[in-house]
Amino acid sequence: MKKTDSSFFERVYAVVRQIPEGRVTSYGAIAHYIGDPRSARMVGWAMNASHIHADVPAHRVVNRIGMLTGKHHFDGSNLMQQLLENEGVVIKNNQVQHFDQVFWNPTELNK
Repeated sequence: MKKTDSSFFERVYAVVRQIPEGRVTSYGAIAHYIGDPRSARMVGWAMNASHIHADVPAHRVVNRIGMLTGKHHFDGSNLMQQLLENEGVVIKNNQVQHFDQVFWNPTELNK
């Protein structure tokens, strides 16, 4: 991993740590917030590498339409879904239901 990747990942983790319980955000929203709007895929890579950080709730990061695209990076077949459901997020067919209601925009951090 390049040093710049490490710095990018840490900026991503700082945002993800602030996602409220029972809410989700997207890779793209995080990328936009940290000033690199074309790096949604790299945010995904950061989430894949986040499992060594117990304080990074990676399960709260989904794709732009609420799909659990990162679920195969969690131990167990449905762990990402189970973690979200434990927080009250409704999942159906690997997609967050009522996405617009549970979506958390990182720009709320500036308010």
